[in-house]
Amino acid sequence: MNSRNWVRFFIHTLLLGGVITIFTGFAVQWEKYKPIFIHFDILEIISIAVWLLGVGFIFSAISQMGYFAYLTIHRFGLGFFRSLWNPVQVVVIAFVLFDFVYFRYKEFADEYESIWPYLLIALFLLLIGIVIAYLKAKQSDKRTFIPGLFFMVCVTIIEWVPVLRVNNHDWLYLMLYPLLICNAYQLLMLPKYIERSKAERSVIKKGQQMTVHK
Repeated sequence: MNSRNWVRFFIHTLLLGGVITIFTGFAVQWEKYKPIFIHFDILEIISIAVWLLGVGFIFSAISQMGYFAYLTIHRFGLGFFRSLWNPVQVVVIAFVLFDFVYFRYKEFADEYESIWPYLLIALFLLLIGIVIAYLKAKQSDKRTFIPGLFFMVCVTIIEWVPVLRVNNHDWLYLMLYPLLICNAYQLLMLPKYIERSKAERSVIKKGQQMTVHK
């Protein structure tokens, strides 16, 4: 991917994370922000939206760092494990989801609290991961399903750690949805930016050849 398209990819993902965080922020704390919308306090709405936009940029940057870190790990895994890399990722996904449920329940659950809320959010992550991985496999090759699922589940959870440690309900969802959407966008859209770069290089090469022949 050339530098122009890399910058486009970065900015588009950054803006996506910012915009999604604005909507998510108002949604998860609607009771808190409802009065300013009822009274149409435009300055207050704008100031909160700008703050949420900045927070979203941070979430998007975390998502992008996680994605490019995974690309490096993926290449290493293919080189080291070869044909076993996909089975290894399946095992890691299972362990990560189990630990995600077990350790959060053990750390944060009240004495008689059900495990279901902790289990449901893990199942939600898995379901979203399966859907995005399916779209990725349909877009390119069925062998990309497991890597796509690994990225959407395991890497998202790792990126989510800063608020998982705090376990604040609002921040959990404020960060989760932008991460999921930014991760899905990167996974599905990177090949298109790469193809665009190849097409641009091809046009430039043809132009250079025509100049030489002249």
